[in-house]
Amino acid sequence: MDRAELSDWLRLTLASGVGNETARKLLSAFGLPQSVFSQSTVALQQVVSAAQAAALKVEPPELANLLDVTWRWLQESGTGADQRQILTLSDPDYPASLLNIEDPPLMLYLLGGAALPASGLTLSGVPSIAVVGSRNPTPQGTANARQFAKALAQAGLTIVSGLAMGVDGAAHEGALDALTPDSRRLATVAVVATGLDLVYPKKHLGLAHRVAQNGLLISEYPLGTPPLAANFPKRNRLIAGLAQATLVIEAALRSGSLITARLSAEQGKDVFAIPGSIHSTQARGCHALIKQGAKLVESVQDVLEEMRIEGTASLATNSPMHRTDDAGLDSTGATENKLLRLLGYDPVGLDALQARCGLDTAALQALLTTFELDGLVARLPGGLFQRLVKA
Repeated sequence: MDRAELSDWLRLTLASGVGNETARKLLSAFGLPQSVFSQSTVALQQVVSAAQAAALKVEPPELANLLDVTWRWLQESGTGADQRQILTLSDPDYPASLLNIEDPPLMLYLLGGAALPASGLTLSGVPSIAVVGSRNPTPQGTANARQFAKALAQAGLTIVSGLAMGVDGAAHEGALDALTPDSRRLATVAVVATGLDLVYPKKHLGLAHRVAQNGLLISEYPLGTPPLAANFPKRNRLIAGLAQATLVIEAALRSGSLITARLSAEQGKDVFAIPGSIHSTQARGCHALIKQGAKLVESVQDVLEEMRIEGTASLATNSPMHRTDDAGLDSTGATENKLLRLLGYDPVGLDALQARCGLDTAALQALLTTFELDGLVARLPGGLFQRLVKA
């Protein structure tokens, strides 16, 4: 892409009152953006409104600066994690899977070691799955996200997610955990809701760099776009579009993850959900999905079999949902084992737990502290405790 072509595409995206849908009508009618801008006002009004036609005849005031910034960003493309690319709707390397979604973006910005060749982005012939969920998961939800993503990646799937806090970040981490030193495949794809010159949340700066080294960061938004609330649910259509299926780990009823799941289902793709406690608000979204026809998942093998992917049988036993209740607890005494069983897997308060086990407060708190240090129990807000499933 040369500078003039880039300018035309950016101008089309910036035209006042002209959204993606209208822009696609113009491209269908006249061809490339250069041809759109060469049309007379009368010709444009055969496709768009008079106000839109007038806007198309005026160069947006912010174009010059955005063009300079974007062109410089492209020219600074390096190797590995610093490879940069822009795909437009007319590019033959534009991912075919996104052409079939509602409202495909006019432009896609790519950053990462797998950005060139662009065929990696199409995920053509490469099984992929979106792993999404709550930004505030339970400790078990975080562990499930990382462990499931790792096992699915080990089976050869590319993990697609949104780089958000919580489940998204854990899913990317799990995919990266699965890499071996000689890996050359697309490990994970992060679809972000800001310009690629920004990282949100800032806590994921290091993670974003690791994703870029072994996969791709993708955005439809121009450089410099800040984290605007409206852009996050909108980008979920790209997460669903790039993946062949969606796995929801934990989600409240109003979670954006349910948007991704709905879009995936509307595209005729599999939706999977991990059930949780009936007392947990973070499980209600998954339970609602299961009621609506999503496939209940207890193991990685459940996903692989449904997607007809050849995976090793050991993956099922390595999945967190297939550990026995007392796995790894043989070294503890009878009191410790009993307390862990009485904890169950739902969050529980100290008073309720004390009523179950009959231990005095000091002894109970001492055991819970030991379990925390051993990674068997997590301390939750509100004075609650939750038993963790060991990986």
